[in-house]
This record gives sequence, structure tokens and C-alpha cells, in this order.
Amino acid sequence: MLTFTLMQPEGILRLHPSGPLTEADFARLRAEVDAYLLGHARLHGVLVRAADFPGWENWAGLSAHMHFVHDHHKQVERIALVTDSAVAGLAEFLARHFSSAEVRRFALAEERQALQWLQAD
Repeated sequence: MLTFTLMQPEGILRLHPSGPLTEADFARLRAEVDAYLLGHARLHGVLVRAADFPGWENWAGLSAHMHFVHDHHKQVERIALVTDSAVAGLAEFLARHFSSAEVRRFALAEERQALQWLQAD
């Protein structure tokens, strides 16, 4: 399950995965982000907050996730990974590999700092 908020006019997308990610999660996310991008060139930032990575419900969920990243990665300036997960290093590596965005990792207790970093010019 993926909950999200698109902070306007800041252009910051806040993602909170809390259960296995589904194809429907990314359909909802795509609709909201694409509507925003019709009037804006880019997302200033994406904040992903997760205590741990919940994985995907099935192959369709993984595929929808990969398609979303592929279609939007050039339109994101910064990504803040907010997690204490043991796999945070892998997530950071993958985010850097699949995106041209500047990527930075923060501890869960540093969520406010992560948001400030995304909002900075």
C-alpha cells in the first residue's frame, strides 16, 4: 500500500509505503503526478518515508513501479530517502542508478531535515 501527498506549489511528492506495493498504487500515483506535471516542468523533490521496504504485491506491482520510475526519473530534482532500514544503502544505490536526481539518505528521526533539504534552492 502506498499513500502519498503532492505538496503544491512546492512541487514535493511525499511517499509512504506501508505494505506491499500494487499496480493500483502506481496508477493512482501516475494520475496525480502527471496532472501536476502538465503545468510544471519538474518535481522539486520526492521524499520517501519508510520504516522498512514492504516489497511488491506481485509482478504487476513491480512492473508498474519500474514503469513509473522510467517515465518520471528525469523530472525529479532531488530524492530524500527517510528510513532506518538495513537495506537503505541498497535503496540509495538504486535511486542513484535509476535517476538523474540528487539522492540523500536521512534517518527516520530526520524527516524534517529531509523536507528542508528538498525545499532548499
